[in-house]
Amino acid sequence: MRLTEVSGPGGPPERRVADSGLAGPAVPRKVLGERLRRLREAQFISRQQAGEAIRACAVAIERLERGHTGCQERDVTDLLTIYGVTDEIEHATMRELAAQANLPGWWHAYADVVPDWLHTYLGLEQAASVIRGYEVQFVPGLLQTPQYARAVIELGHPGASEAQLQRRVDFRIRRQRILYGRRPPHLWAVIDEAALRRPVGGPGTMRGQLRHLISVLDLPHVTVHVMPFEAGGHAAAGGPVTLLRLPQRELPDVIYLEQLISAAYPAEREDVEYYRHVIDRLVTAAAPAASTPSILRGMLENSQVW
Repeated sequence: MRLTEVSGPGGPPERRVADSGLAGPAVPRKVLGERLRRLREAQFISRQQAGEAIRACAVAIERLERGHTGCQERDVTDLLTIYGVTDEIEHATMRELAAQANLPGWWHAYADVVPDWLHTYLGLEQAASVIRGYEVQFVPGLLQTPQYARAVIELGHPGASEAQLQRRVDFRIRRQRILYGRRPPHLWAVIDEAALRRPVGGPGTMRGQLRHLISVLDLPHVTVHVMPFEAGGHAAAGGPVTLLRLPQRELPDVIYLEQLISAAYPAEREDVEYYRHVIDRLVTAAAPAASTPSILRGMLENSQVW
């Protein structure tokens, strides 16, 4: 299933294409929410007033506009009515977006091991054209080997059964298919040296992980920088941060901050800009990407690392 054309406000329609079978509801929700927000603001209608039209609260409208949740087609029709939209093509397009926004993503098959707060990120990850991030403690999930992934998962789920552990590993490796698809995102990661020297899973697992990183750097759409100890303190010392850029031009970048048992999606424009600048500064402070293979090989050859 494909997204149809979505009209930009005051301008001609622009084609927004997304593979719904891959990305699930994330992009339709984002496109739908952004369009509804612009229509509401153009009519100077508050979120409270919009919520009353569909028997919802202002918070529900905010979540809808930010693409965190879908809604029923009849609610979209009611909102378009109070926003003064009469064009039948626009109504049909928005109803189609609402229908796609409620489709399950492939990860719903892993509902037993995927927390609700991760669903939004997964859809965005699958649809992104660019994924930029910084990791301080672990190798990024999209670049982990099954053995390394299992060791990381065991740290967070010490009481899980063998079957549960394997299912979580399978899910993490399944996410990595986006790097080998027809339209892979550009993955641009900064990894702290500490994450590469910490022997997660033991020396054998870590050596395998480093060899995998070296091989994956052959992919033209994967760029990895190492943040060396010698760089000292830096802008993101507090924790990991990920920025996702979607191919739909009208959609803003998304910031994702993962915690141990939750996640945050700062959405205010100034917050997004702040984190974007943080990532830019990290890339500048880190070692050049061209030196990453030699850095990794040096770690493998240094018998004193582990």
